[in-house]
Amino acid sequence: MTTSAAVRIHDRDEDERTARVQRRRRQVLQAATRLMQESGFHSMSVQSVADQANVSVGLIYKYFGNKEDILRAVIVDILEDFRDRVPAAMQEAGDDPVERFSRGFRIFCEVVDAKRDATILTYRESKTLSPEGRRQIMQLELQTPIRQAVRDGVAAGAFNQVDVDLVVHNTLLVAHGWALKHWHLRKRFTLEEYIDAQLDLLLASMRPAGRRTSSRAPGR
Repeated sequence: MTTSAAVRIHDRDEDERTARVQRRRRQVLQAATRLMQESGFHSMSVQSVADQANVSVGLIYKYFGNKEDILRAVIVDILEDFRDRVPAAMQEAGDDPVERFSRGFRIFCEVVDAKRDATILTYRESKTLSPEGRRQIMQLELQTPIRQAVRDGVAAGAFNQVDVDLVVHNTLLVAHGWALKHWHLRKRFTLEEYIDAQLDLLLASMRPAGRRTSSRAPGR
C-alpha cells in the first residue's frame, strides 16, 4: 500500500469516527432535551438520559462531566447553530443591509423552529448553570451579525436612526417567540407566514416613510 493510499484510509477512518461521535452526542442531547421538557433539569439524572438515549452511562461520561455539562451543551448547541448558519446565510444575501437583515432573521427563525424544545429550555433552565456556564451562554448570544446589518442599514440611510442594540434585542425575541408561543402561533401561521409577517413589522419600524417594507422570501 502506498503512503498516499494509507493517508486516505486514515483520513476516511477519522471522518467516520468524528461522524459517529457527533451522532452519539446529538443522540444524548436530544434525549436530555426531551427529559428536561417533561420533568425539568433537577429531576433528570445521567442514568435517565442514558436510558432515554439507549446508550450506556459510561458513554455519556465520555462526552460530559455531569448533568450540568449536558444542560450547557443543549443550550450551546442551538447557539452554535445560530453562530454558524446565520452569518453564512447573510453573506449569501449580498451587500444590501436590508436583504442581509431579512435573510439573517429568516435563518434565525428556521433554527429556532428546528430546535423549539431547546430554545424553550434556554429560557427556562439557563439560570441553573454555574456563573461560568452563564457567561459562556451570554457571550454566544451576543455573537450575531444581525447587529452589523442594522448598523450598515442606518449608515446607508436604509434604516432610520434606531437604537441598534434594542432593535437586535427585539428581533431575536421575535424569533424566539416562535418557539415560546408555538402552541398558539401554529394555529394561525406556518413558519414561513410567521417570518414574512414579522419581517414586515420589523422593517416597517425601521425604514423611512414611503419605503417598501415587505421582504418576502424568493418566490413567495
